[in-house]
Amino acid sequence: MKAFAMRKIGQTGWIEKEAPVCGPMDAVCKPIALAPCTSDVHTVWSGAIGDRCDMVLGHEAVGEVVEVGRMVNDFKVGDRVLISAITPDWNSYAAQEGYAMHSGGMLSGWKFSNFKDGVFGEYFHVNDADGNLAHLPEGMDLGAACMISDMVPTGVHGAELADIQYGDNVAIIGIGPVGLMSVAASAIRGAANIYAVGSRKNCADLAREFGATHIINYKNGDIVEQILDLNRGPVDKIIIAGGDNDTFAQAIRMLKAGGRIGNVNYLGEGDTVGIPRAEWGCGMGHKLITGGLMPGGRLRSEKLARLVMSGRLHPERLITHRFNGFENVEQALMLMKDKPADLIKPLVLV
Repeated sequence: MKAFAMRKIGQTGWIEKEAPVCGPMDAVCKPIALAPCTSDVHTVWSGAIGDRCDMVLGHEAVGEVVEVGRMVNDFKVGDRVLISAITPDWNSYAAQEGYAMHSGGMLSGWKFSNFKDGVFGEYFHVNDADGNLAHLPEGMDLGAACMISDMVPTGVHGAELADIQYGDNVAIIGIGPVGLMSVAASAIRGAANIYAVGSRKNCADLAREFGATHIINYKNGDIVEQILDLNRGPVDKIIIAGGDNDTFAQAIRMLKAGGRIGNVNYLGEGDTVGIPRAEWGCGMGHKLITGGLMPGGRLRSEKLARLVMSGRLHPERLITHRFNGFENVEQALMLMKDKPADLIKPLVLV
């Protein structure tokens, strides 16, 4: 098959590779829609997960089933399906403990373009098909469907990790596609004031549309001072969906004692994360930091699809650039690398 791959750190290219083999509980799909991710950029150009040789990239897709294993019960050839970017092994100890995303070891539920070939091929493999595929709802926009693979569940997980409750005042640091979904999720969960940190106008406009009450532009000054001033004190909860290793220090400074930080930002570089000692209550301020890889799985995809189909969530609004044709995957990925001012998320219809 033809595929777009990481050749080595800093280099991508088109390759020919053997098509995947379907196991008894698995499925092989062909892509209908694909989207590149900033994680792909970190993987290739930052070497975030180490060197890989001719590993097919991509973990965001909508697909059509072309083969199923003999033990697959709920899917058949020709089904159009949602595919989560995280595909756990659902019979693992980690799944039974409630951390399916870490089945096989920390972060090992993230298989596509990490431990195995990703979705930017003419065919791709999905393990545990009954647990990791979901039927594509009739009439769902393919852009929205593709965002359900990663952007939506990751952003929603930020709100879960921060434990957003009715009436909470929330800061969301970073309003790229994941942060925008965190804004929407926080609004759905009942947040009161939502302080969305970002500088790009199109992202700020969409954040307001999704429920942000204030836009905090870091170009206008220290975001901690801006938020503390507007909120008249520390916020209840914080979601980190962007920034870098130093962003945690800013979050700690603007969080109340007993507050929670939910991090869903992929830290692709550096060795350590700095936490300010005094503002963390000398280690005893009950300021909880939880960072988590989003859960995958069929049930989660189905529930998020319900939010889309009921009109409560509009991830299709993230799509700013649409391409037709598998050969445009490379161009779409380079957009994510270069991040022009008008970009939020590109989509490739295959």
